[in-house]
Amino acid sequence: MSVDALAMLFPNVAVTRDIAVRVAVSYLAEQSDPASDRWFWSYHIRIENGSDKAVQLLSRCWTITDGRGHVHEVIGEGVVGEMPLIAPDASFDYVSGCPLDTPTGTMTGSYRMVDENGSAFDVTIPRFQLTSG
Repeated sequence: MSVDALAMLFPNVAVTRDIAVRVAVSYLAEQSDPASDRWFWSYHIRIENGSDKAVQLLSRCWTITDGRGHVHEVIGEGVVGEMPLIAPDASFDYVSGCPLDTPTGTMTGSYRMVDENGSAFDVTIPRFQLTSG
């Protein structure tokens, strides 16, 4: 896939130590109920290992801010029940979701990774907007 095509599919990107985290977000109107103050988004993450060492994702730390400025942190092991090992020049994709009680918000965060030499480091998840329309 060309760089331009990737940028269109995944408009939010951050690179840390040759690990690119790309994010595409979609508002899910069919799962949202604005009359009940419920809005829902899905986000597609692609983690690309551009380094020369395999890396494993150990944990995640999300900072979710709603439209009123209330902050919620989500910290946990792995992603979607996995702790993927990502080989050099390979990638890992997953899709997850975020509900809010406001029609807008933002998400950002980091992944804790370890490389094949046992060195742990944090990889930035780019900040992205949650907008309902």
